[in-house]
Amino acid sequence: MSDTEKIASVDTADSDAASTVRKRPKPGERRGQILQALGTMLEQPGAERVTTAALAAKLEVSEAALYRHFASKAQMFEGLIEFIEQSVFTLVNQIIEREAASGAAAADVGLRQVTRIVTMLMQFGEKNPGMTRVMVGDALVFENERLQQRMNQFFDKIEAIFKQCLRPISETCGSASPTLDAQVRASVLTAFVAGRLQRFARSGFKRVPSEHLDLSLQQIL
Repeated sequence: MSDTEKIASVDTADSDAASTVRKRPKPGERRGQILQALGTMLEQPGAERVTTAALAAKLEVSEAALYRHFASKAQMFEGLIEFIEQSVFTLVNQIIEREAASGAAAADVGLRQVTRIVTMLMQFGEKNPGMTRVMVGDALVFENERLQQRMNQFFDKIEAIFKQCLRPISETCGSASPTLDAQVRASVLTAFVAGRLQRFARSGFKRVPSEHLDLSLQQIL
């Protein structure tokens, strides 16, 4: 190989190395990778509290690298909660709109809305076990209190949606206090959903939330 060929070979190698160095994840991509890694770590049955050190080790980066994208670990968990909220309430709205457009009687619409929302929540929990631990608060123990408050608000909103869907059923049944009846039934349904998700998380993801779901809903509704 001539001297010119050697120089050309070195230049090409240097160029390839520089290109490799430049191929770093964009800020948004790295944030997504961090949240995905955190969610994956939460999927491990019996997983202990996730530390930033363990998270950084999983991603093979420094803890300082994590904090370039999130101001705190609480902010990372907020990212997971935002994913839960956006995913769930987008599906809830689709269910409500689809059933409302069916042309069925109001009570039938309400019953189908509630049934499908409950089913969707159970399926979401099964497909996203790490998110389930966030939803029921197990992953938020010893974390910032505002995170648990936000998840409490999530279930409050679910309960309000159930109440809205259930009121036409109470009215059709001739209830003297349809609003109160719908509120009580919505509260029971919300507790049922939260309880099933909590059992799923605390059983090491063995007791699936959808177990005997149809029969359970028949008893409640």
